[in-house]
Amino acid sequence: MTDAHAPLADVLARISELTGRPGRLTDVLDVGDLSYRTGVPVDVVADLLAGRPAPEVPLADRVRQRLEFVRETRRRPDGKRYSLDEMAKVAGVSRQSLTEWHRSSLPKLEHADRLRRFFGLPAGFLTADEAEALCHALQPVVQDLEARVDPLARLRDSGLVSLASRAHEMTPSQLAALAQMAEVIIAKNGGSGEGAEGADPRRSENG
Repeated sequence: MTDAHAPLADVLARISELTGRPGRLTDVLDVGDLSYRTGVPVDVVADLLAGRPAPEVPLADRVRQRLEFVRETRRRPDGKRYSLDEMAKVAGVSRQSLTEWHRSSLPKLEHADRLRRFFGLPAGFLTADEAEALCHALQPVVQDLEARVDPLARLRDSGLVSLASRAHEMTPSQLAALAQMAEVIIAKNGGSGEGAEGADPRRSENG
């Protein structure tokens, strides 16, 4: 197992523990959504979730694959693919330079970052290896699952539980401020505590 796979293995083990689905994570995680958010092909995502290694892909090939993935999955408002001319304009390069990226060369960081920001892609989208990209995409899933198992976890992390334990020491204005902080957190998370991206431990065996 490579260094990149070790953190992913830990994350998958944690999700398996939280969902009670060891070895069956494709039943509870949205493989298509994870592929969309990482640029990793669906079949490779499924392999990684099952604990199988991803094929080694040279960096230059990976960048070219991700660029093409972006063209296929991030469409214009009219539903059509962005043309190479449009992609080149976004990146701030000539069409010839963009064509070279697809053949042999790599984009400069500045140009790659312009594409990343235009399409709202996470940092490292074009370059992260498959295991690293998936590990990063699964972090919010773990956080949401942990919040369901222990609803007070995020409050403890934010320090609110510790503050609440000292309520008897607070003035009325301080208590009001604490309550307001809690309301902001509840509102920010939709109030219900639901919404783990692509994962729901309550899904049925067939769902």
